[in-house]
Amino acid sequence: MTPVLYVLAAIAEIMGCFAVWAWWRQGASVLWLIPGLAALLAFAWLLALTPPSHAGRSFAVFGGVYIAAALVWLRFVEDSALRPTDLVGGALALAGAGVILWGAR
Repeated sequence: MTPVLYVLAAIAEIMGCFAVWAWWRQGASVLWLIPGLAALLAFAWLLALTPPSHAGRSFAVFGGVYIAAALVWLRFVEDSALRPTDLVGGALALAGAGVILWGAR
């Protein structure tokens, strides 16, 4: 269940940040900020459900998952090709997140 929470939190954060980006940088309606705020609230709630007993550890693991999710967003939502270095960097980030999350067990 833990990896699912991190993935859902990453999707929510990216959606919320993209709503602000679309309004600010692409001229979208200010109404984009309403679902954007809802998505950012969902992100914070989902991240708070993760099991690490220390917020910093949970945030560190989330960082790795967020990097990978941002690359998936880049590829499939923004339709931009990924470079080999994107793939290597994403894999390293996920590996680091796994070490932090499961390393002490």
